Amino acid sequence: MKGIRVLPPAYLVLAIAMMLALHFLLPGVRIIVFPWNFFGAIPLVLGIVINLLADRAFKKANTTVKPFEESTTLITNGIFRISRHPMYFGFVLILLGIALLIASMTPYIVVVLFAVFMDRVFIVVEERILEEKFGNTWLQYKSTVRRWI
Repeated sequence: MKGIRVLPPAYLVLAIAMMLALHFLLPGVRIIVFPWNFFGAIPLVLGIVINLLADRAFKKANTTVKPFEESTTLITNGIFRISRHPMYFGFVLILLGIALLIASMTPYIVVVLFAVFMDRVFIVVEERILEEKFGNTWLQYKSTVRRWI
């Protein structure tokens, strides 16, 4: 029996909580002043839209969205023509948007750490699994589409 794995959206929620905690406990310098911080809504909404498009692509292809589960289809169209991992990219945009809205310096630490964590814990493993499953088709796709953007 496989152990329970924490899925990336749970880490996203944890990262948001950490950003808010850092903002209130150690806000640091306000780097963006009102009303310019509201431009954070742009990456926030864009990140949500990218995640919805990627999720729809997984459902349309009838394959799993969950990391570490075997994919039945390699999705290379739609949002996947821009990024091999649009959902992780969307998560980072969501965090960046929130950091901009919060407007203090310390939440950006979480954005960077989250991106590195997703890359090392999920993306590297997923890409190895995809290469084993799809072989040359994956390698061709990987050579033409960037990991993030």
